[in-house]
Amino acid sequence: MHTRKVEYRGFERDDGLWDIEGELQDTKPHAFVIEGEGEWAPHEPIHHMHIRVTLDNTMVIRDIAVAMDAHPHAPCPQAMPPMQGQIGETLGRGWRKTIERHLGGIQGCTHLRELLFNLATAAFQTRSASFAPTADGRPPMHLGQCKAWAFDGPVVEKVYPMFFRWQPPERPQARHGEVEPQRAG
Repeated sequence: MHTRKVEYRGFERDDGLWDIEGELQDTKPHAFVIEGEGEWAPHEPIHHMHIRVTLDNTMVIRDIAVAMDAHPHAPCPQAMPPMQGQIGETLGRGWRKTIERHLGGIQGCTHLRELLFNLATAAFQTRSASFAPTADGRPPMHLGQCKAWAFDGPVVEKVYPMFFRWQPPERPQARHGEVEPQRAG
């Protein structure tokens, strides 16, 4: 009754930046009508949206481009300009919260948010060959984030032996009556 195709592509640019592109397309195998909005032929895109995010080596968004080749409602394109609020943000921990802060609710578009959520994974896959320990000696950010990359697992032991059984430094505990500072992200 419905097909959604989502595709991500990642590119390393000549200028040292990275482009990550996401594309979403919704179709139905039968004619489809939204009263007062329009009708679509079988397999004609109801949604066809594109995002290109340009990142630097620290995963900071340097540019973002959005296109809506097909959308079902006249106000849909109004969700594109707020996407520029993501410029300067970092793809990493807290990414979904960052998206919701800038584009949540009626500020943005459900479909563009969905593309952005998983665009981060495509960015990490695109840049996987460049993941090295950070300058301060901390492990790459993907370690400790899934079963395969567990600090005490065989993959980390083989690929990143220097971080096998690594433990993050302990955060200072708040004293009785003090409020612990909130972490960003």
